[in-house]
Amino acid sequence: MNTPALRITLVSETFPPEINGVANTLGRLGDGLRLRGHLVEIVRPRQPGETPVHDDPQMMLCRGWALPGYPGLQWGEVSMHKLLRRWRRQRPDVLYIATEGPLGLSALRAARRLGIAVVSGFHTNFPQYCGQYGLGLLARLLTHYLRWFHRRTVATLVPSQSQRLELERRGFERLALLARGVDACLFNPARRSQALRQAWGLGPDDIAVMQVGRLAAEKNLGLLHPTMSALHNAYPGKRLRLVVVGDGPQRSALEQQLPQALFCGARRGEDLAEHYASGDLFLFPSLTETFGNVVLEAMASGLAVVAYDEAAAAQHIRHGHSGALAMPGDQAGFIDAACWLLEESETLRRVRLNARQHASRQGWPAIVEQFEVHLRDACHAAGANIGQPADAALAIKPGSAGRAGQG
Repeated sequence: MNTPALRITLVSETFPPEINGVANTLGRLGDGLRLRGHLVEIVRPRQPGETPVHDDPQMMLCRGWALPGYPGLQWGEVSMHKLLRRWRRQRPDVLYIATEGPLGLSALRAARRLGIAVVSGFHTNFPQYCGQYGLGLLARLLTHYLRWFHRRTVATLVPSQSQRLELERRGFERLALLARGVDACLFNPARRSQALRQAWGLGPDDIAVMQVGRLAAEKNLGLLHPTMSALHNAYPGKRLRLVVVGDGPQRSALEQQLPQALFCGARRGEDLAEHYASGDLFLFPSLTETFGNVVLEAMASGLAVVAYDEAAAAQHIRHGHSGALAMPGDQAGFIDAACWLLEESETLRRVRLNARQHASRQGWPAIVEQFEVHLRDACHAAGANIGQPADAALAIKPGSAGRAGQG
């Protein structure tokens, strides 16, 4: 017997074409759900230059407020009453709230008022970010708020086992694992470009050391300089160049710290995939990731990844086989791991091949299928009447308001 299609609403303060892990994940999940026959509504802030959308059953755009110091990222704001009016007209079966800002809070309140099942996602470790900026009190307040927020949803999806264990220690409940996938056709060693490498000043046997992602303090990018210095000292006969892809508030400071590095700015799609595939070694020193999509993208592109043993790296890298890992916070271990990968050309070749083979099996379709299961489970837990129109569903469930998310 075929299962009925769901009316699913995704709520997020960031969405493609914005460039970050949350936007990438939400775009993949939304597209995958539609391919599986579901009706998917997106609630998100308007992006710069975007015109308002009226009466679109698949899109609700709200006002966005720029985040200080983070160009391209913003909070969303919408009144709960607007959401109530919209969802009374066209009632979702289930909400997935990806961000816990003002937009996510309004959506949570409206859904609870209407008795709509809510699943939340823990995509960004804001308390840990605050720790990186020395804001310990704010980190504690954020943890309290996030725990309160997620306790009011049927389930909270986390991308890695390490993140799940950390949140359980902090008192979060009803956590479930939803990993991330990678498009192994897009991110593929076949996209390697000798012309691009020549533009970087590198020949076929030289080493392009890659770093891809947002250039911000929480990414621990201060470790790039000592790592590159150690690589140059350990292998004076090798020609190495650091290639940085991405943008963010730390770019100008990093350009001063790393005058020999090439800064390529933000890249998208096939252009981004070509940059990945044209590299050899990938440095990922971040200690604040809930997952780290770039790790899988680099592995799928055939790069040898150096990372700390947590989040995506812990989940997907086997040390010495498909990458190199260091204990979290062990800077000397991170640098040693990078140096080890360049000791023998055969070691680098073997690790890159193994990384590609592993990542090529981590496709998005299986992740989307797991996501659908979590959403259906939430509907059943909340007693949702899947496929009913708004007024019929409310009539069938008298007094249901406020029950969603009680667990």
